[in-house]
Amino acid sequence: MAGLYNAHGSKIIFASRFLPAFRVLVPVFAGISHLALWRTAVPVAAASAIWYGVLVYAGAMLGRNWRVLLPARCLVENPSSPARRGGWGRWEGVKGETARSFYLERFEDYLRFERGLSSMTAAAYASDLAQFVTFVEGRGFDSPGEVSLGELREFVYHLKESGQAPSSIRRKLSALRSYFGFLQAEGIIKSDPSELLEGPKTGRQLPTVLTPAEIESLLAVPEGDSPLAIRDWAMLELMYATGVRISEIVSLRLRDLDLDEWLVRVRGKGAKERIVPFGRAALEALGRYLQDARPVLARATRKGGEGVLFLARRGRGLTRKGAWGIVRRHVAAAGIHKRVTPHTLRHTFATHLLQGGADIAAVQEMLGHADISTTQIYTHLDRTYLSEVHRQYHPRA
Repeated sequence: MAGLYNAHGSKIIFASRFLPAFRVLVPVFAGISHLALWRTAVPVAAASAIWYGVLVYAGAMLGRNWRVLLPARCLVENPSSPARRGGWGRWEGVKGETARSFYLERFEDYLRFERGLSSMTAAAYASDLAQFVTFVEGRGFDSPGEVSLGELREFVYHLKESGQAPSSIRRKLSALRSYFGFLQAEGIIKSDPSELLEGPKTGRQLPTVLTPAEIESLLAVPEGDSPLAIRDWAMLELMYATGVRISEIVSLRLRDLDLDEWLVRVRGKGAKERIVPFGRAALEALGRYLQDARPVLARATRKGGEGVLFLARRGRGLTRKGAWGIVRRHVAAAGIHKRVTPHTLRHTFATHLLQGGADIAAVQEMLGHADISTTQIYTHLDRTYLSEVHRQYHPRA
């Protein structure tokens, strides 16, 4: 160190401070070499100031542009943040001034806080509406009050020409009707241009359902005394017994069960609650799960499952993805070759009730449908079943 100093002076100490291998050791070697304190301190302090100044500047620039580095799903919007006002996030592609003039943020707040829609549903509405706003803005419209039925029809034609499926177009029109209905209710527009808007006609597809034999084979798949096998059995039994959605089954908590009355409280879409009964088979499976399986799974985490009914292997609440995997795995093991999803069990629940003579209004209540027309699709399934029975057994069919 002394030789280098004699040859190059304070410059070598200043330069060495920037080398990763020597930066920490420079003061130590300076002391060993008996260099004057001020001759060491001044270049070290100057180099350190530059080094840490560069780090602070780089960190500040990174903080300002951190949104660019992360995918949108990893970010949480702040309603008052400049990023959201500028069109980032759900209203991607919409300028901040346009979002304000079309009252997009107020509409999103209405969806989430007044209608109680889930964040996923609200995001779908926002995506569809952002597409519409971008479309009308490109045609010179600056506010929703300027939009007429003609522009809405032009938007529908645009969607058709771009190859959108009829079902996707109908979903977007549903978002538009909600949006303009909200604006009219708030007094922002005088009339709703979407009232007379017609969407593309689509043939209603009957959902896939399982036969009673297929259901029996599926529910018989989870075997053994392992906690996971018992959990899968209880979950499948409860899904078929109540017709709950996958989002509802994973959000059930222990307090939602009433084993004495054979009832479960379900929180559905729009944060609406309903009480659904279940039968003896589900009661037996749930009793076994709560007594023998859930306590074992809950011990895998300190929080003991935090009151969630169905737990994963590590003691945390089961996720939608995990529930999907359970259904898919057991359907394959049962040898069922239909395309079966968790929602198929919901369809099967409703269809089997109607085939057994249940009242459609009671089925509507158990499914949590706001409109009975949604439930009526299962009457078509029931008619198909009855027609097959008639053709098979009637002597003059």
